[in-house]
Amino acid sequence: MTAAVEPLSEAGGALKTAGSASLWRGALRSILRQRSAVVALTVLIMLGAVALFAEQIAPFDPERSLLPIEPGVTSLASPCIHALGCPPAQAEHLMGTDSNFRDVFSRVVFGARISLVIGFLTVGFAIIIGSALGAIAGYAGGWLDLVIMRLMDVLLVFPALILAILIVTVLGRGLENALLAIGLVAIPVYARIMRASVLTVREQDYVTAARALGESAVGMLSRRILPNSLTPIIVAGTLGIGGAVLDVAALSFIGLGAIAPTPEWGSMIGLERNRVFAAPHLLILPGIALTLTVLAFNLLGDGLRDALDPRLDR
Repeated sequence: MTAAVEPLSEAGGALKTAGSASLWRGALRSILRQRSAVVALTVLIMLGAVALFAEQIAPFDPERSLLPIEPGVTSLASPCIHALGCPPAQAEHLMGTDSNFRDVFSRVVFGARISLVIGFLTVGFAIIIGSALGAIAGYAGGWLDLVIMRLMDVLLVFPALILAILIVTVLGRGLENALLAIGLVAIPVYARIMRASVLTVREQDYVTAARALGESAVGMLSRRILPNSLTPIIVAGTLGIGGAVLDVAALSFIGLGAIAPTPEWGSMIGLERNRVFAAPHLLILPGIALTLTVLAFNLLGDGLRDALDPRLDR
């Protein structure tokens, strides 16, 4: 009897996999029908290309002063683009120079790479730890669920940015510690999302059938439950990347994140914040880059949420 049921279980698993693939194809088509999501995806693809080819795009070393290599360079110089009428005798700097005689355009370009790494590493770390805790709590239940989720509730009591500042203060300032702090404070969010998803999926018929066939708890989680609980995590993670970039920029702005001369957008704004009237481009240009990045991830996350929400008619 068991031998006869096992092929049916495998066939059910194959159908479930095919259904998941169809869901993602439908989600992609839905995203491509949303103008805001398409714009966001285009911006992120361009940002990724800039980050990938930063060495080829940036004309100067983003961390080195131009004083030794460019005679006559001045600090706080306004943008100079020869094609737009800037005198040919003046050195071309697309976004001007900062107070330390560094090329702002090169720093903004390399800042794209740092911001993407920040977003993906921070959210990836939080998702891995949070999903593991949420899956264990949701599947095991009982006292283990109670202990894990009460611990997550304790962390959620504190405002995320304040808790991150406290962690960085204890560990010491620096970009690595800022990434760790933002990742740690985000863990409870993904743990709660994964737990709720696991609680729903574990009651499905194919999970009940696998349990009746004697599949182990590890197999149930890894093969049946987790693959079908990832949709809310993916949506939350996409939205969370923009938030992580913004939070690390905030820590860098107050001097707890990236340390000069690292070309991180929040650090760039923080270093030049007192020159908002003398050289506003030093704040506006990295601010625009930061805003576009966060906005693009938020729009893409909204598009994914709308596309993958089964309650919406696609």
